[in-house]
Amino acid sequence: MMRLKGKIALITGGANGIGLATTERFAKEGAKIILWDVSDKGNNVATRLKKENYEVVFKKVSVSNKQEVQKAVAQAREHFGRIDILINNAGITKDRTLLKMSKEEWDDVIAVNLTGVFNCTQAVAPIMKEQNYGRIVSASSNVAIRGNFGQTNYVATKSAIIGMTKVWAMELGRYGITANCIAPGFIHTAMTDLMPEEVRKESIPHIPLGHWGVPEDIANGYLYLASDEASFVSGICLTIDGGAAR
Repeated sequence: MMRLKGKIALITGGANGIGLATTERFAKEGAKIILWDVSDKGNNVATRLKKENYEVVFKKVSVSNKQEVQKAVAQAREHFGRIDILINNAGITKDRTLLKMSKEEWDDVIAVNLTGVFNCTQAVAPIMKEQNYGRIVSASSNVAIRGNFGQTNYVATKSAIIGMTKVWAMELGRYGITANCIAPGFIHTAMTDLMPEEVRKESIPHIPLGHWGVPEDIANGYLYLASDEASFVSGICLTIDGGAAR
């Protein structure tokens, strides 16, 4: 049984890493996919999945650009008629310690990771309200809870995601819309591959399961919260980090 059969899912940052794993998993679970990414790789992903008889529409969208987001949401609704699921997955890092962080590094991460989530949710929520149905799932991080050296900007955004999610659960629940987020721990992606090797090695003793996760682990979490199995789950942050202590 496909858990998302007939559902229309908008996935931001859907061409790489966790987003790609989510795009593939949702398609296999019966969803029709609106794939957004700033990378042209999204074209290749959509083409490949179409050859496998999945319905995927790719649009190059910068979530930090409100007008671009609103236009793309309108086009998606015109194409599919509705939007059932929003996965706010797009995100970037520009790490630097507090005393060295530039205004540009701060502004860029805030624009994508926080304002981008706001832009997408504000654009999609009215459609979900009209449908009296919706699933909003956003990407937080386990560093939102414990902090992380050199990530003032990133942690600020991921902590804010948890707060916004709780607000949206309160505001939108009356319209049949759930709002949740996921806090991944260390996951093998192109982004985390850029981390220093010693940092990656030092993380392992703090993960009780003894290894990092893979993008599919997070895609599974997105799938649960986006499915009707989670119809009474709202306002939570699901941590998927192998039991990491810090």
